[in-house]
Amino acid sequence: MTGVTTLPFSRPLTYDDLADLPEDGHRYELIDGVLIVSPSPQLPHQDMVGNLYLLLRAACPAELKVVLAPFDVVLADDTVLIPDLIVVSRAQVTRKNLPGPPLLAVEVLSPSTRRIDTLLKRDRLQAAGAPSYWLVDPLSVSITVLELEEGRYREVAHVVGDETCEVLLPYAMTIVPERLLD
Repeated sequence: MTGVTTLPFSRPLTYDDLADLPEDGHRYELIDGVLIVSPSPQLPHQDMVGNLYLLLRAACPAELKVVLAPFDVVLADDTVLIPDLIVVSRAQVTRKNLPGPPLLAVEVLSPSTRRIDTLLKRDRLQAAGAPSYWLVDPLSVSITVLELEEGRYREVAHVVGDETCEVLLPYAMTIVPERLLD
């Protein structure tokens, strides 16, 4: 931390600017050079993230890795996202960040980030070529699975409550939304 108290004006922010921000418990992301600051999530969000991490990790093949937030996904110098969970190729990820799109990005929706996750992040991950994007909703206890098809995300599954979701990307596994809540 370099003790930055102000951000540069009159230009979009970059990944280098993020490195100068304090480690103060906030989640700092960039979308097209605009700083997005998110508060800490609530307990149902954390329960779903944690349980989904355990499921993903248990099914993960050796050449892939499941990574929990916060971890930077650098899609461009002015676009740095921090999905709740990502699945990456071990060969692609660095100790510091993921330079490029993950194989899977997962966002567990919160009231404060719902629109960012469902619109902005979805659009940037789609444009970057992330093969799969999951939106997990603690309020409706649901999972929406999107997969890239001809450059656009297509909904391949939407399950609620005790319904079963079978996915193939980034690897085969079964998820039941209500089992993600503690």
